[in-house]
Amino acid sequence: MTNFTPRIVLVAAPSMEEARNLAEGLLKKRLAACVNLVPGAESHYWWQGKLEKAEEVLMVIKTSAEQFEAVEKLIHLHHSYDCPEITAISPQEITPSYRVWWEKEMNGMEEM
Repeated sequence: MTNFTPRIVLVAAPSMEEARNLAEGLLKKRLAACVNLVPGAESHYWWQGKLEKAEEVLMVIKTSAEQFEAVEKLIHLHHSYDCPEITAISPQEITPSYRVWWEKEMNGMEEM
């Protein structure tokens, strides 16, 4: 089994369709154990010197530090934004049973 350092990666997508496509790509390549899609996020931000706001879909990607670069590459390749948010968070605590499942799914590629 490969080393596993849990990461939660947040990505904002402009539509549910794009978020679903990104999630499917991540899951098919076994770069994530799970992707939650949270519609209706209202984002307020600066872009090219102007204050903007948009309704987005927040993606909550359960992955690993070991897969972060591959996740980042896939997001950049398939995301429609010039500068998509790709923010990794290190969880401080995970219940043992969920961690076992997460690690098993992240290592699923080895079983195929």
